[in-house]
Amino acid sequence: MFNQFTPARLRDLVEGAAAVAGQTDLQAILATTVEIARDLTGAPHGALGVVGAHGGLIDFVHAGLDPDEAETIGAPPHGRGLLGLISKEGRTIRTDRISDHPDSSGMPPNHPHMESFLGVPVRAGPTLFGNLYLTDKEGGFTEEDEALVEALAMIAGTAIRTVRLQQRLQSLAVAEDRERIARDLHDAIIQDLFAVGLSLQGQALKVADPDVRRALEQDVESLDRTITSLRGFIFNLGAPPDEHRTLRSELRELVTRLAGPHDAEVNVAYTGSLDSLPQKVVDDATQLVRESLSNSLRHSNADRITIEIHAGDDRLALLISDNGIGFDPSAVAWGLGLTNLRERATRAGGQISIDSTTGSGTVVRATLPL
Repeated sequence: MFNQFTPARLRDLVEGAAAVAGQTDLQAILATTVEIARDLTGAPHGALGVVGAHGGLIDFVHAGLDPDEAETIGAPPHGRGLLGLISKEGRTIRTDRISDHPDSSGMPPNHPHMESFLGVPVRAGPTLFGNLYLTDKEGGFTEEDEALVEALAMIAGTAIRTVRLQQRLQSLAVAEDRERIARDLHDAIIQDLFAVGLSLQGQALKVADPDVRRALEQDVESLDRTITSLRGFIFNLGAPPDEHRTLRSELRELVTRLAGPHDAEVNVAYTGSLDSLPQKVVDDATQLVRESLSNSLRHSNADRITIEIHAGDDRLALLISDNGIGFDPSAVAWGLGLTNLRERATRAGGQISIDSTTGSGTVVRATLPL
């Protein structure tokens, strides 16, 4: 593959590959891959969409659009049309005019006009992870551009697979270490305390002095409380450590797990700065999306669900919509998780509204203070 490049472009590819492979965070790999692809080809616009279990996009990283312009466009693509064809056929697509391609589904309102297009699948091992998109290069993309981006996609896929493997190994190592500590605590300390407690109970029965007997019984009760506390601590050791988690990583895992058993296509879109959200906001937002998504998947009969996350200056906005059967909020009891949604948003100091009409789907809007 590499012998077809000029020395200058090969050098650029090697430098770009080093930048991608040097990242230790998945989100950084995605963003760096998009930027390097733009640099290698001269394309003004680039994006990388992460494909979920049912072909929809569960994450979308883009570069080249002004933030205000991106917000005006609204939700990113759902992974259908020309973009979905890359996932469906697992091959590169290059065209000088997007509108001329038979699988093109057009641009959404407020989207800037784009002509040329280059889309390349990104695989993490044998599995399709996502698709790398580049658009609007003046004069169109060349065969060499295509080969360069395919090489970059291969390198990015390897980096993604490596980071995933490292995360699994770290989790496994931590879990094994925690399990070992828990076993040691249970087998050594708790058993010894339990034996001491039994011995004290036996001694108390033999003591005639009521004050001494009462003191021994109180010591036994204190040991029982200590054993109970230790057992709770041991149980908590089985849980993973409370590491800093990002909203993107939390929702990526959540959507993959919840949507997997269902046929609905779930798409997730992000706008604004999400890298430094307070952990409490990440937790509250994740739980609100969990409740809303679970309701849609289980009760709406929807085949498409969209999750939109926007971080503003002082608040985080969530929108979860589906094209399902809907319901009449005034006629339905506040079960099915709806009460949980309201209570959770209120406890977080936020606001929530649920709009639904029978036959027209449901829209959940929530805001959380930053």
